[in-house]
Amino acid sequence: MKDITLKITDREGATHNILAPTDMAMNLMEVVRSYELAPEGTIGICGGMAMCASCQCYVKSDHQLPEISQDEDLMLAEAFYVEDNSRLGCQIHITPELDGLEVELAPES
Repeated sequence: MKDITLKITDREGATHNILAPTDMAMNLMEVVRSYELAPEGTIGICGGMAMCASCQCYVKSDHQLPEISQDEDLMLAEAFYVEDNSRLGCQIHITPELDGLEVELAPES
């Protein structure tokens, strides 16, 4: 398998071009945590169960993402700073099709 390139803007406004593996069944929240792009304890609080919205991000590129699940939709309905392009990073699984994905982490709630 191969790594893909992601462009992630952190909560401080710094943009990071990173490599993410497509063969480890990771999601975007786990990639952000592994690269320490958010302070520990501020992202992925629920462990990736779509129950906290701490990994909310804004999708800036026009990649075709999987449809929002009911759990993700319900969580975003209760989250702060939600925009039309909001998604939960824990629900975006790293696949080869996401090469070049651009996201910005939502402010911490």
